[in-house]
Amino acid sequence: MFHQSPKRMAVWRNPLSEMEKFHHEMNRLFDLGVVGKPDPEGSLLSGYWSPAVDVMDKKDQVVVKVDLPGLKKDDIDVSIENNVLSIRGEKRQESEHTEGDVIRSERYYGSFNRVFSLPAGVDSTKVNAKFENGVLELTLQKKEEAKPKQIKINVT
Repeated sequence: MFHQSPKRMAVWRNPLSEMEKFHHEMNRLFDLGVVGKPDPEGSLLSGYWSPAVDVMDKKDQVVVKVDLPGLKKDDIDVSIENNVLSIRGEKRQESEHTEGDVIRSERYYGSFNRVFSLPAGVDSTKVNAKFENGVLELTLQKKEEAKPKQIKINVT
């Protein structure tokens, strides 16, 4: 059996972990919908913001939830054109801090634009929007022909 002294033991690192991090950041970068110059000192996303979104397909509707902390409903623009849902807005920086140095800043500010292709069965004229506690919830009704149907068959 081979034994190494603790001084010579190396910590094993997954050689793909850096590629996985890069892949994750590239996916988020393409989700941004905002083109800009990344911060060379930080990650690819430094200075840019893209809100988190959940899209759920329910029996009679499609529900979209968007996390927009710190925004007001007047800061958000929602539109549907050619079966494409667009959610745009801007998160403005609160105020300049004139006293003291910023030690760490992870809060993102700026414009965002999220765009989603809607399923063919969604009726874009029947949309309900609710904005509460920093969460935008859109409920898009499905057309009757797109709703799943269950037919009862009597077997004799």
